[in-house]
Amino acid sequence: MTATTSIALTSQSLQIREVWAENLDDELRFIREFVIDRFPYLAMDTEFPGVVARPVGNFKSQGEFQYQTLRCNVDLLKLIQLGLTFTDSEGQLPIYRDKYCVWQFNFREFNLNEDMYAHDSIELLKHSGIDFQAHLERGIDTLRFGELLMVSGVVLSPTVKWLTFHSGYDFGYLLKLCIASPLPPREEDFFELLQLYFPCIYDMKYMMRYVNELHGGLNKLAELLDVDRIGPQHQAGSDSLLTACTFFKLRDVYFLPGNRLGPVEQYENILYGLGPDGEGNDSEQTTKI
Repeated sequence: MTATTSIALTSQSLQIREVWAENLDDELRFIREFVIDRFPYLAMDTEFPGVVARPVGNFKSQGEFQYQTLRCNVDLLKLIQLGLTFTDSEGQLPIYRDKYCVWQFNFREFNLNEDMYAHDSIELLKHSGIDFQAHLERGIDTLRFGELLMVSGVVLSPTVKWLTFHSGYDFGYLLKLCIASPLPPREEDFFELLQLYFPCIYDMKYMMRYVNELHGGLNKLAELLDVDRIGPQHQAGSDSLLTACTFFKLRDVYFLPGNRLGPVEQYENILYGLGPDGEGNDSEQTTKI
């Protein structure tokens, strides 16, 4: 396992390591033993069945409404795919056998014929190439994944820095895997658990608030920063890679020490539209563009 700049990052030099039930133990062991200590910056993306429910009642803020919307949908629906891209502090990916490595975990719980979903979201995933039948037949059991994740060195670690974009739902699904139970009713308790399992988080959608010329979703941000996508859109592995590459470009252009916006560390642990950012702010829809 090496980190070197001698190989250009292209579709030919990239291996998206597909993880199914049969190789889950081996891949998480590989990450634990050879990856996480040397590549502690972790970009994450999920694919899930969209948003199908809205809460009813009175809410003290837009942020509370957004959290209750998130909670009822994450509790109702099932995770389809998780993408993880590990890098070092300069954005370099691990290389194994002359290939850059990105991980894509495929889960089995979601069933097109039985479960609720948003039609538009599932159509996007179908067009991106996700094979729902393969997920049913070969996919990872989420309870087993949660158990292994807890001892992987990926969560509960203050040295791992999570790189994300508009990631409330991403962390909602990932936290549900970790605690193997529904999300807490109170937003404050959600953030306490988030701080425990994911002590350092960067959400680029929140960081964009401070840069007037930046707007839109992840793809638009990458375009504005001249970051190229490698791999299909709306698959979690390639989306996590785009998240990683875009974060380091955003950091290096706008958020280095001495820049007007200051070092990137002062933007830690705030999720766009939730918690402190949700107080008094109108939040956009959760669908990523």
